[in-house]
Amino acid sequence: MPASEEMPDTIKRSPKHAQEIWSKAHDSAVDEYGEGERAHRTAYAALKHEYEKVGDHWEKKEDSGPSDSKAEGGRGSGGESHGGVDANASKEHLYDVAQKLDISGRSTMDKDELVDAIDKANKRETRDSREND
Repeated sequence: MPASEEMPDTIKRSPKHAQEIWSKAHDSAVDEYGEGERAHRTAYAALKHEYEKVGDHWEKKEDSGPSDSKAEGGRGSGGESHGGVDANASKEHLYDVAQKLDISGRSTMDKDELVDAIDKANKRETRDSREND
């Protein structure tokens, strides 16, 4: 099935460039691995190198590169995925994202706490957007 028919709503709400990255990576992965979860994981991995999840959509990162320890290692590697949060970003950047998402208590959080709070807020906003669509 073409990527345009399988594209998640969070990506549909994102800039056209993000949609193009996801679609191209997805279609290439389908050609290589076939339909299914692996094609989706591959498409998200490509997207996460240039975009980060903020709320219910994806926004361009200041610097491209892996978003977390899981993305740095590749398939079968250890590390934790943070659902599109750019865990490798500076604490200041994460604070700015937390401010944009109106996360309370952000000023007293350390970097790991900010990542977790942003991930939680992203999931909540995505869920709310699905319910309102």
